Amino acid sequence: MPFRSLRLLRAALLAALLTQLLSYSATTQAQAPKTYSSSEILLGLKKLNVLGSVLYIAAHPDDENTRLIAYLANGRLLETGYLSCTRGDGGQNLIGPELREQLGVIRTQELLAARRIDGGRQFFTRANDFGFSKTPDETFTIWDKEQVLSDMVWVIRQRRPDVLITRFPPDSRAGHGHHTASAILAAEAFDAAGDPKRFPEQLKYVQPWQPKRLFWNTGSFFVKPGENMEGYLKVDAGAYNPLLGQSYGEIAARSRSQHKSQGFGSAAQRGEALEYLQYVKGDKATSDPFEGIDMSWNRVPGGAAVGKLIDEVIRKYDPGNPSASVTGLLRVKAACEKLPTEAFFWNSDKSDELDELLYACLGLDLSATAQEHTNAPATKVAVTVSALNRSSIPVKLAWIEAPFIEGEFTVMGNTARKPLDELLVDNKVLVKQVSITVPTTQFVSQPYWLREPGTTGMYKIPETVEKFTWPEHPHAVHIVEGREELGRPENLPVNDILFKIEVAGVPLYYTKPLQYKSTDPVEGEKYRPLAVVPPVAVNIGGRAYVFADNQPKTIPVTLRAGKAGVKGSVALTLPQGWKSEPASFTFDLASKDAEQTVQFRVQPGGGAQEGKTELRAVATVDGQTYSRGYQAIEYNHIPTQVLFPEAVAPLVKLDLKRKGQEIGYLMGAGDEVPDALRQIGYTVTLLKPEDLTDQNLRRFDAVVLGVRAYNTVDRLKTLQPTLLRYVENGGNLVVQYVVNRGTVLPQIGPYPLTLSSDRVTVENAAVTFLNPQQPLLNSPNKITAKDFEGWVQEQGLYYPSAWDPKYQTVISSADPGEKAKESAILVAKYGKGNYIYTGLSLFRELPAGVPGAYRILTNMVSLGK
Repeated sequence: MPFRSLRLLRAALLAALLTQLLSYSATTQAQAPKTYSSSEILLGLKKLNVLGSVLYIAAHPDDENTRLIAYLANGRLLETGYLSCTRGDGGQNLIGPELREQLGVIRTQELLAARRIDGGRQFFTRANDFGFSKTPDETFTIWDKEQVLSDMVWVIRQRRPDVLITRFPPDSRAGHGHHTASAILAAEAFDAAGDPKRFPEQLKYVQPWQPKRLFWNTGSFFVKPGENMEGYLKVDAGAYNPLLGQSYGEIAARSRSQHKSQGFGSAAQRGEALEYLQYVKGDKATSDPFEGIDMSWNRVPGGAAVGKLIDEVIRKYDPGNPSASVTGLLRVKAACEKLPTEAFFWNSDKSDELDELLYACLGLDLSATAQEHTNAPATKVAVTVSALNRSSIPVKLAWIEAPFIEGEFTVMGNTARKPLDELLVDNKVLVKQVSITVPTTQFVSQPYWLREPGTTGMYKIPETVEKFTWPEHPHAVHIVEGREELGRPENLPVNDILFKIEVAGVPLYYTKPLQYKSTDPVEGEKYRPLAVVPPVAVNIGGRAYVFADNQPKTIPVTLRAGKAGVKGSVALTLPQGWKSEPASFTFDLASKDAEQTVQFRVQPGGGAQEGKTELRAVATVDGQTYSRGYQAIEYNHIPTQVLFPEAVAPLVKLDLKRKGQEIGYLMGAGDEVPDALRQIGYTVTLLKPEDLTDQNLRRFDAVVLGVRAYNTVDRLKTLQPTLLRYVENGGNLVVQYVVNRGTVLPQIGPYPLTLSSDRVTVENAAVTFLNPQQPLLNSPNKITAKDFEGWVQEQGLYYPSAWDPKYQTVISSADPGEKAKESAILVAKYGKGNYIYTGLSLFRELPAGVPGAYRILTNMVSLGK
């Protein structure tokens, strides 16, 4: 490629690096190798001939319109991105107990799973989903608005979308402060991206970019009955794609159904499906959202010839023999390399697609699998490298290269190369065994946005990180500097093997993730990333440790070896006035992945203050301290994720009295409330639906239903009479919040109540006691305003909007400017017993160690005793 000056060369290379960095956003590490049908290859060839881009913008995972994304990516063949301001960290979890940062990791991977189905790419800002927000003003007091706007502009300048589309309007119709904020930011980013005076620090890497127009993707959810829709552009996103054998509605249903933690399994839609686009900014369009935009190779200087060559490949494509297209694709590649510097953006972007099409047409399979799924820095792991050519075209594997490979290799800067010069014979697998060592400087595999502490509203991106590039293949970049993390859904790949192959003398480069492969007897072949782990991980058993008296508690600490032969000591760091026996333990872990659990006896001394503090476990190995744990998040619909949370736990000392002893607990969507009840001395029996019999329930002082039980436990529709008989005969039933849609039966209480989405989002909103004599406020603990201090994220959610007079209200509170809500706790006598519904967010407060939450829950389960 000719360049006019060294300055242009440097700028072009930087652009190529950054383009490649974000092009990884469509992929996920440690997935089963992608295979292509001949019809998918043909669709890819057609897409290669379309130079257009669109960016869809909203606030959370699941906000995106998967049908429109599927249509744009596979019907219009555009690069189609979804920019989610947050990772959904503040939501609830339908499939397990993970909340906050752990939930954000799950939902990140669910978005990536959705994009693999609908063909989009995934991007993010640094905004943290701090929970439900009622106004954009509140949102912008917690988010750093300028920083989120900068991130949005960064993605726009990198990906250069022709059109922006928002999911929400910039007003209260959006229904959530984050939703409204995303639309406001999109409109500002539309202007700022093209203004060189805005965020000029980005121009070291990218150029200003002005999208053509901005739309709001409106529809029946936002439009009032009878509203005239004639002024909106209409797009039929329900068409059938014969190459994929599905309509975009069918693709969208599979895509949306990946949001399993939110319970968004969707039915396929077939037939016409109109999407409405309302003009917001930029050039107006009268008939098509991409009106006036040249999306052919003619938009690129010198690109017309490339377009003609691609047309010829498409015309001659033989679905029974895709490898016959290789020669034509190599001609396209040669023509692209002759394009001038001005074509660099699209040339670099389309080169990735072109190389992937060559990979597919040749039937290549290149992989690198480790014998273990974790590895500590400075330790070796055996790796199997395999290469397969499933075509009759001669393919040579010239070499493999990695930044940490060992053996008889040629050192290339900060990488090592193993020359091979092997001919890949049709359908014969070439296998090589190598050994690698992870550098001592490499980070553990913590998601990049969780490496350093952020704020309530913003994640922090490390400013400097390890730098690495492939010497011979500058388009394949690992980590350049902190800025390159921005916008990405997950960590930049660092455990990669670079393959150089040659076809008809033309070099092709492919990076493949180093991953662990196993065979599950039920699930079959499974892949997971090779995780870089610390020499020793430190896990504290349990979440919060609650001391209602001065008696000691046993706190288990588990040491996990990241490599063989780890020796050291572990101790607890405690606040003033607390003590542990013993002061420390020594440990000796002979083998990798070995675990040793030690038991500390901790108790508050005379100087320990009431309230919430924190303990930390710290291991010392060879003079180096380690205080992070090891947590694997495993669900079948996403790759296994490994996190390294800080080894800390809340310590709670409080004045607490309790009544009763035996608690039956029926799980709903998943929470950690049972452990909290055990912490304060109750005996908790986890119940299954089949355990809900009159005889079994009779022995419990209280029965508690977990969060969303009436949304997730289908058998409650038939077991409800049994629960109500338990109450009628003198039992105490506590029902935690239920989402107001998708309940398994229309009424969840003994008397009518109407569930709603009402909530109090300000966690420390002032509370008024409506009935000070109500036993829930007085026995066995006197509840005061202090018990509502120090709450996290929200005070409560899904409060009933109407209820029978037989229910008594207990407290009221309100968000600023709103009418007080009185249904956070509803209690009713029913027969000899008591029924309690509460929307208080106990499921968040208890694991966080909020003292008042323990006292309130204790009064609930003690009622009537």
